[in-house]
Amino acid sequence: MLAQTGRSVLVLEAREAIGGGARSKPLTLPGFVHDVCSAVHPMALASPFFRTLPLAQFGLTWIHPPFPLAHPLDGGHAVVLSRSIDATAEGLGEDGKRYSKLVGPFALHWDELEGTILGPLRLPPHPVIAARFGARAIRSASGLARNAFKDERARALFAGLAAHSVLPLENPPSAAFGLLLAITAHRVGWPFACGGSQKIADALASYLRSLGAEIAVNSPVNTLEELPSTRAVLCDLTPRELLRIAGHRLPERYRRKLQSFRYGPGVYKMDWALDQPIPWTAEDCRNAGTVHVGGTLREIASSERASWSGDPALRPFVLVAQPTLFDSTRAPEGQHTAWAYCHVPYRCDFDMAERIECQIQRFAPGFRDCILARSSLSPVQLETYNPNLVGGSISGGAQDLKQAFLRPTSLTYRTPARGLYICSSSTPPGPGVHGMCGFFAAQAALKDVP
Repeated sequence: MLAQTGRSVLVLEAREAIGGGARSKPLTLPGFVHDVCSAVHPMALASPFFRTLPLAQFGLTWIHPPFPLAHPLDGGHAVVLSRSIDATAEGLGEDGKRYSKLVGPFALHWDELEGTILGPLRLPPHPVIAARFGARAIRSASGLARNAFKDERARALFAGLAAHSVLPLENPPSAAFGLLLAITAHRVGWPFACGGSQKIADALASYLRSLGAEIAVNSPVNTLEELPSTRAVLCDLTPRELLRIAGHRLPERYRRKLQSFRYGPGVYKMDWALDQPIPWTAEDCRNAGTVHVGGTLREIASSERASWSGDPALRPFVLVAQPTLFDSTRAPEGQHTAWAYCHVPYRCDFDMAERIECQIQRFAPGFRDCILARSSLSPVQLETYNPNLVGGSISGGAQDLKQAFLRPTSLTYRTPARGLYICSSSTPPGPGVHGMCGFFAAQAALKDVP
């Protein structure tokens, strides 16, 4: 956004390649492309700013699986989240009409909601639909699911969606994440980037360079004094890292607020090179880009509660992506990759590989026989890979009621130091490959430093 206005822009990337949480690497065997962090990108298509960028001209192609999501249950069946609300409702039996009533109006009015949801706390331009959404979103996922649905299928589907909040499902506003992900599935889908998530970062970088900006990799910043003379510095950093490089420029009261910022649980991430697709018992899972592995609402709630209690779940809720079912560029012919993670306590060092694979094996007997190689990343290893993933947290900070909006403080993108801004997922609207944190930080910078 800054480069589009003709400003001189320099991007400093600490690592050897750009991308951060949107990178792809051969983590297992040669010829297998794995997404290191994020893999599925509904928020990229939902992003009002990304929609204005000509990323297709710079090599970005989206792939939409037949189903955004399948959620297997014991007994060989699965609940499917389809692009169609009617098709999704049809698979939910007696809860179908209840699902349509809960999600349908917000999917229909997404154009009126997106500016409110994907932005900082402010007066909504469409207050009636925003208030209706807020009345449901502010609730706990467990409470909303049990109140809205009578059958375990719909409750399990909603629990899996809401678990993306990385909150205990008994806590508000975990329901907001379930609603948001259901809405985006119907409005924009849950696509993969053809060739890997790295292609998103590469397309953004190519477009940025076409506007005259510079990108310097292998350029870690240890203090603001290392930077060239500039009118504005936008830090894609969490509060801990901002304090590390700029704490001496900030007043004590603001530093204390950054120090009190809470990060929440981490994740344990796995990738596999496979000699065949995951052999799901439920056929619908073989047509879904994402599979939520965790069983019932009760089981998923127990897993998410455990990640906050300090004790890793025995039967973790596992998020699985299977890109090579739909993107053959990521593995040698006839072979496949799979991607997964579960939530674990902050900076947990427990090896979750056995528990994750047991959960997948539960719904896909024979899964382990398909494995050619595996890669695991613990919370500590994720933080080493990217210091913004503090304690292995991929959300830029806990997303409870306070930190959902006042991220990281009431100043949001601005800091008390003139010309210094924060634009990471620790600012609204929070995590996701959508660019909106940077968009609003750039707006603030352009307003303050014309």
